[in-house]
Amino acid sequence: MAIIGIDLGGTKIAAGLFMDYGNMKQKVVRLLNGATGLDVGTLIVEVIRELQQYEQYEVVTAVGICVPGIVFSKKGTVWAPNIPGWDDFPLKQQIVKEFPHLLVNIESDRTCYILGEIWKGAAQGCENAIYLAVGTGIGAGIILDGHVVHGANDIVGATGWMALQSPYTQEYDACGCFETFASGNGIGYQARKLLSQANDYTGILSQKPVEEVTSHDVFSAYDDQDPIATQVLDKAIELWGMGTANLVSLFNPEKIIFGGGVFGPAVRFIPRIYEESCKWGQPISMKQVEYCASKVDGEAALLGAAYLALRNLNKRTNQNESIL
Repeated sequence: MAIIGIDLGGTKIAAGLFMDYGNMKQKVVRLLNGATGLDVGTLIVEVIRELQQYEQYEVVTAVGICVPGIVFSKKGTVWAPNIPGWDDFPLKQQIVKEFPHLLVNIESDRTCYILGEIWKGAAQGCENAIYLAVGTGIGAGIILDGHVVHGANDIVGATGWMALQSPYTQEYDACGCFETFASGNGIGYQARKLLSQANDYTGILSQKPVEEVTSHDVFSAYDDQDPIATQVLDKAIELWGMGTANLVSLFNPEKIIFGGGVFGPAVRFIPRIYEESCKWGQPISMKQVEYCASKVDGEAALLGAAYLALRNLNKRTNQNESIL
């Protein structure tokens, strides 16, 4: 038995052919090259066909697809803000039409992140864990009592909108308070704001035009003890601590797992983030939880998509066996 996992990003598709025991037999990557709407769905169909051709001995029975947005499970449609034409796109319908024999499973990227960690990463053996994805934005994949949490309309985990700083300002309108300070985009934004206000600043960040400064520049400048970089990242650490303390107090997880492009360079801050969290979080839960980095970062979404397919295939098989 074989399954296919697909990680759809804003610019490319990464897909793998997996055996049911977990080994990836083949991987392909395809650029979107500006594709939109139905054409992106067609690219996914083409990738599935290509991967099926690599397997000569086992039947491909299921596919899991990770999308960068919201999957509306009741309608079978998806919203992906980085893909034009995917406001309410019937992706599952398109895939099922082309492959009626496949069990098709589609989930958000944050759900696939935590599933990837459960299967192959830092959350192995956990029934209660949270993956905090910090990249361009901030989101959380949450598994409680062994079940992925979705919410009434499949929007669970939009942690970038957590209210962590008052008073409210219009800066939060676009992506929320947490993201404004502590996402990759937010870190760059905070640095640019401070630079535009610091007329006497001559540090390393002044070597670029203000409008070109990114979070990567901030991390590099932090290593040189730059005062603006230090101020921006100290604030991000504070909010990462506050945000995860709220998650620990609400959900009592075994682990908080940090991943995404920012953790990367921010992984060194995890002990400081935990110290900050201990000021705010429920004290018994804080003593019991483990803060750690992803063990499969870069592959979490792809692994999670494959595990999504495998989990749901096993559930269906077990249901059929119980009926018999």
